[in-house]
Amino acid sequence: MHTETIEQVMQTYKTDPEKGLTAEQVQENLLRYGQNVLQQQKKKPLFLKFLEQFKDAMIVILLLAAAVSFAVAVHEQESFFEPILIVAIVILNAVIGLIQENKAEKALDALRQMSSPQAMVIRHGQKQNIPASQLVPGDLIEIQAGDFVPADARVVDAFNLKAEESALTGESASVEKSATVKVAADAAIGDRFNMLYQGSGIVYGRALAVVTATGMQSEMGKIATLLSQEEETMTPLQKKLAQLGKYLGLAALIACAVIFVIGLTEGMPVIDVFMVAIALAVSAIPEGLPAIITVILAIGVQRMVKKNAIIRRLPAVETLGSASVICSDKTGTLTQNQMTLTRAYTIKGQVSEAISADNTHAIRNLLAMATLCSDATLQVDGDEIQRLGDPTETAIVYAAYLNGIDKKTLEENHPRLAELPFDSDRKMMTTVHQMDGKLTVIVKGAFDQIARRCQPAHVETGEAVMEHMSEQALRVLAVAYKTIDRLPDQPASENLENDLTFLGLVGMIDPPRPEARDAVAVCRNAGIQPIMITGDHLTTAKAIARQLDIYREGDLSISGQALTAMSQQQLDDEVEKITVYARVSPSDKIRVVKAWQKKGIVVAMTGDGVNDAPALKAADIGCAMGITGTEVAKGAADMVLTDDHFATIVAAVHEGRGIYANIKKVVGFLLGTNIGEILTVFFAMLIWKQTPLLSMQLLWINLVTDSLPAISLGMEPVEHDVMQQAPRPKDESIFAQGLGVRIAFQGLLFALLTLGGFLLGWHLNGNVAQGRTMAFLVLSLSQIIHAYNMRSHHSLFHIGWWTNQWLVRATLVSVAATLLLVLIPPIAHVFGLAGLTAAFYGYALLLSLMPLPLLELAKKLHLIKA
Repeated sequence: MHTETIEQVMQTYKTDPEKGLTAEQVQENLLRYGQNVLQQQKKKPLFLKFLEQFKDAMIVILLLAAAVSFAVAVHEQESFFEPILIVAIVILNAVIGLIQENKAEKALDALRQMSSPQAMVIRHGQKQNIPASQLVPGDLIEIQAGDFVPADARVVDAFNLKAEESALTGESASVEKSATVKVAADAAIGDRFNMLYQGSGIVYGRALAVVTATGMQSEMGKIATLLSQEEETMTPLQKKLAQLGKYLGLAALIACAVIFVIGLTEGMPVIDVFMVAIALAVSAIPEGLPAIITVILAIGVQRMVKKNAIIRRLPAVETLGSASVICSDKTGTLTQNQMTLTRAYTIKGQVSEAISADNTHAIRNLLAMATLCSDATLQVDGDEIQRLGDPTETAIVYAAYLNGIDKKTLEENHPRLAELPFDSDRKMMTTVHQMDGKLTVIVKGAFDQIARRCQPAHVETGEAVMEHMSEQALRVLAVAYKTIDRLPDQPASENLENDLTFLGLVGMIDPPRPEARDAVAVCRNAGIQPIMITGDHLTTAKAIARQLDIYREGDLSISGQALTAMSQQQLDDEVEKITVYARVSPSDKIRVVKAWQKKGIVVAMTGDGVNDAPALKAADIGCAMGITGTEVAKGAADMVLTDDHFATIVAAVHEGRGIYANIKKVVGFLLGTNIGEILTVFFAMLIWKQTPLLSMQLLWINLVTDSLPAISLGMEPVEHDVMQQAPRPKDESIFAQGLGVRIAFQGLLFALLTLGGFLLGWHLNGNVAQGRTMAFLVLSLSQIIHAYNMRSHHSLFHIGWWTNQWLVRATLVSVAATLLLVLIPPIAHVFGLAGLTAAFYGYALLLSLMPLPLLELAKKLHLIKA
């Protein structure tokens, strides 16, 4: 509608330009277009969400094991403790997963709440205040400063109209709107100066407009559609754990099948074969791994809170550590989201200065004159300064305040006698003041408009300075003045805004955050590519990106129009060269994110506006601003930055890399245990047709003995050089860097030691229960000791034995729990354990300590990699 004339728009909807729509037309359009509300997605029932938690291969195998165990318990009339324990573990994991699922629903709910609840509409020639949900295309609406725009609308008549559209475009500067301006067909939303969009706010003036789109057809509705269509992406860790579960499940099924064939071939009772199969299934599954990783991630969340980052989805903690590209919004993320006067020039003495708290007298005089010709004000309360009014004017008034010029005092000394408000046709504002006994006219506005109303002297010099400022992406305003003998009876542009004396120029910009450049440098050192994606103009975006070292020599920059004209294949080919995107739409942002993702790159996206929400959700990790961010952006994001600092993302990446390293240690520790358990049960079955460990004993080791040391490993401090390393590839296996070989070696070592203990206790005592007790003690204690080996690829003598106090405490608790289980007869009986002599306890301890010297030797010989 932005390319059509007012008459064409009115004709399209058959709207009377004076009376608006009739009741019949309203009803017809309501049936045709629907209510002016954002459609709600049908929410998934709670029980369905709960059932979806059981899709994991490891969970399915555990449930099968529980079913078989239950059937055996019924047949043999034994205790149901074992199947109940397995089911309880499965349910606990499902509940933990269920708690995480509410992100998309919150984002859409917040988006719905942004709609204006009431609208002033003209129907039948009568003004009516109606719920905004009842608006239809073709309605005539009146809107004024302070209102939220209730629907997308074409401006019909406007008086000094300015709209703040940062929620949609991401840009903080208010936009002038006009009914008569011509707009190109391919203009971005921020350049459609004859349109108003739902969810934006009116900061100045008033207007009459005709509604052109409501509900899901509005620009806000299109964003809601993108949000609802964008599927949740699995994090690298989730994908790797899902893959791990399938591998372990397959290994367990193969082992069970082999045992079944051997058992039945050897004539073993079917019940015994089933019990061995259950033990194998339980030994193959690291039951505590999902819960332990959740705890480690939760610990990471607490660390990040202290660094001003709130994590909304636990796996996002780890994803941050593998980010290779950060696509950042400019306004409010890399910049301060506040127009700031940075430079001023005055013709008096040809002075050009950066704005400070101690500018020269000539510049302070220019600032005073510009402040008098402004409607903005400052509210100062101690150290708190609130800016009220148009962002351009508040920048001028604040610069004057820094130089000790108080606007209220200025106006008391030089009262305003008359004014000509700013309008989009003249592009200037004029005020008349009593100054030093004279009537002084002050004019502030666009240089080209003011220059042709000035005396020729100094204008050429001013134009050269203006062009230089513009090249630095500054928004430039000119200031001029003249004295008059008397105030005209009817102040007008014709008698006030001519024969002016050019005074000077002020240049402003939304400046980069002070800490952002250092944060970008850290990103580059860490092998992370920063990308700027903004709704601002290309010249401004490149200037800021160059200052921050995001845009370098040889890089490409592109506008939204050029991006729209590119095919997806062209974008895929060029995406690695483009570091600045300007005037882009929400769908453009998603295209950029997905172009990077196609290359196997983990993409982080930052932003604060409604326009950022779909891309925040599409990215591997979305980071929303906590202070300036809209609720929609926060709802779609994985992480919220409470201080809005880009540097906080860098700190979060540092933490994320450390957490992933710790998770690898935990996975290595637990899987070494599981491989050892599988090999122990499998080889014992092949050799002796006996299982050295019962399923309940295996569950105890996996869930109790190992859990505390595993959690403690997750609390190891982050390595100091973690941000000097390149990001790990998205498809890199969790077993890379030699971890897989290390796990296999450790598993084999545990199996040999456990089988040795089992054989020792069984044959020397002639009692299989005592053999199982020896096996249980050796496997439990050796794994507790082995946790120290897993702390680092460096020797324990290098990092210190007791530097992880959490692991020391966990060791004491786990050893105590294991000994209590063995030494208290009633408990030992439930778990199928028997008492041993002191000598056998000594043998068990000796075998348990063996992994320590063996692994230290492997580190010394550099057989273990980082």
